[in-house]
Amino acid sequence: MRIREVEISDDMIRLGQFLKLAGLAENGAHARELVEDGEVTVNGRVEVQRGKQLHGGDVVAVGPDKVRLVANA
Repeated sequence: MRIREVEISDDMIRLGQFLKLAGLAENGAHARELVEDGEVTVNGRVEVQRGKQLHGGDVVAVGPDKVRLVANA
């Protein structure tokens, strides 16, 4: 499976924001539901904090969709 890359202009972003930016969540409420339901992994581990800080190279997955964060700070 190919991992899609999404660039950000800063060196970090919070998980909830990244889920929306990457198109893995429709909106903030959907992002919260995904995280609360244990459907989101960061670097292969289930993440339960929507405010977790992500950095370049982190891989976020929801179901079969995987996205790598590329930071351009």
